[in-house]
Amino acid sequence: MSGIAGWVDFERDLTPEAPTVRAMAAALAHRGPDGSGEWIEGHAALAHRRLALLDPEHGAQPALVESESGSPVAVLTLDGAVTNHRELRRELAAKGHRFTGHGDAEVALHAYLEWGGAFPERLEGLFALAVWDVRRQELLLVRDRLGVKPLCYFLTPSGVVFGSEPKALLAHPAVAPVVDADGLRELFAHSRKPGTAVFRGTREVLPGHTMTVRAPGTGHRRYWSLPARPHTDSLETTVATVRGLLSEAVASHLRADVPVGAMLSGGIDSSALTALAAGEARAAGGRLRSFSVNFSGYAENFEPHPTMRATPDAPYAALAAEHIGTEHTEILLDTAALADPRTHAAALRSQDAPSPLGDMDTSLLLFFEALRGAGITAVLSGETADEVFNGYFWAYDAGHSNSTTFPWVSFERGHDAAAGGLGCSLVDRTLRKELDFMEYADQHYRDALTEVPHLAGEGAAERRAREVTYLALTRWAPTHLDRADRMSMAHGVQLRPPFCDRALVEYVYNVPAELKRVNGQEKSLLRAAVADLLPERVLNRPKSAYPTVQEAAYGEFVRYRFGDVAEDRTAPVAPLLDAEATRAALGAAAAPRGAFAWVERASMEMVLQLNTWLADYRVELRL
Repeated sequence: MSGIAGWVDFERDLTPEAPTVRAMAAALAHRGPDGSGEWIEGHAALAHRRLALLDPEHGAQPALVESESGSPVAVLTLDGAVTNHRELRRELAAKGHRFTGHGDAEVALHAYLEWGGAFPERLEGLFALAVWDVRRQELLLVRDRLGVKPLCYFLTPSGVVFGSEPKALLAHPAVAPVVDADGLRELFAHSRKPGTAVFRGTREVLPGHTMTVRAPGTGHRRYWSLPARPHTDSLETTVATVRGLLSEAVASHLRADVPVGAMLSGGIDSSALTALAAGEARAAGGRLRSFSVNFSGYAENFEPHPTMRATPDAPYAALAAEHIGTEHTEILLDTAALADPRTHAAALRSQDAPSPLGDMDTSLLLFFEALRGAGITAVLSGETADEVFNGYFWAYDAGHSNSTTFPWVSFERGHDAAAGGLGCSLVDRTLRKELDFMEYADQHYRDALTEVPHLAGEGAAERRAREVTYLALTRWAPTHLDRADRMSMAHGVQLRPPFCDRALVEYVYNVPAELKRVNGQEKSLLRAAVADLLPERVLNRPKSAYPTVQEAAYGEFVRYRFGDVAEDRTAPVAPLLDAEATRAALGAAAAPRGAFAWVERASMEMVLQLNTWLADYRVELRL
């Protein structure tokens, strides 16, 4: 669990390189504040930063198995949680394996020894791991099915460098912060291409894949993909099955030797998880702690948006917490904290790349900081519920769902400031034309469509619904999963998303669209599955996106900082700015307000983040 890093070089002995590997691990200290460990021998060096959620006494990593003579057989380092580790331990023990503790890293290593390269198919949960097989002199990198946990790498002429985050790679002398045209395209993309990264030469292990590194070269294997299966269950049976699968997913994600909390916004996703988790806690003789985020002055200044957020969270979170019976805490953030440049810089460092989301990033970062301060180091989250259950409006709005690009891109292109990618409207127009952000997204869309599994005899509507769900799960969700992981782990909090559970995802993926949205109600299938657990107002509350600051003072702060940077001709970002668009933004009478204010503001936020990133990371642009 926590943060992993490593280096394999088939042409040298890495024993003298301990300082480099320790520096890589130190760059990930935020992911694992509870301890560190390393294993270095011959051509391989593995390091770990620990977040102690399981087996505090015996669960240190890297995990090692030795032969009867005491020589090393294999070593493993793991980030995340193998949620079926108890069941696997029993199965492996019956086959003769012996364990020294009850952690999941040791179980994963013995699973590798039992089943070899096929062992990832036995694992459930959220995980990124590395196994060095001493006997075979071979490295195996593995990433969970939906890519909940990050894992990146950089191939060298004689091996590989890998880590949980790019900052670990950048701590290695072979990796430089160079960004080329493709890296900049990816930075502004509406959706991430699986396997790509921003810094030149860096890549990500694909979700649901393994990567093998040997002296002769590397190989990749897909061990999981979304399966297309006929769905013959009635609506009643489907609802009952979803309830059972979700209950099992929540129970497995609660497994830890520390208390697991719940994020509760008062929406159907988080409320469903919280209700099920609270039931598990009561059965164990305890009480679940839940947490929500709110902004000072939010209710007074709230402006509803027709598709993004119709209602503020606070009243619904309080109602859900009272009905469910959790020990609830509202984390209240003020505008000054959200606007603090130091927090914006911290949000940038957590993601290793600039983001246009501004206060949405800083509020999430401060939220997890508060959770850690409250003693919570693992928390349930409703991430991917919308992707699984078709909760986004663009999934069923024919104007977007039937477009010739990603549905969310179709929506964003309805506003000039986001036409080429959210946050890019202040980037030099000539550069945007040369990089062709729009075609980059559209080609990515066409490529993604070729992957979608279908069933023979599907009608056009059902075929398209399956495509939209596939795109949401494999192209939209990864961006949000990565952001959530980085923000939570920045403060040593492990975010656990039960809606990413394999069995649940596979089942609901094959449920026909009309059963997911009965009588036009978004996520009616999920609502029906938990109807007995929630009050009616929460159960039927329309989707409301993550909140953004409503106070005009925040917009003025962004505009003031943007003005300082835009007028500084020596600023690192200056060569990337469009002179005409910048003058127009500076000449506006006031900071952007209204339903789409966040879109215009996002471009200013992106400029500020780009400027900090170029300076702090010493980025070299090679376009």
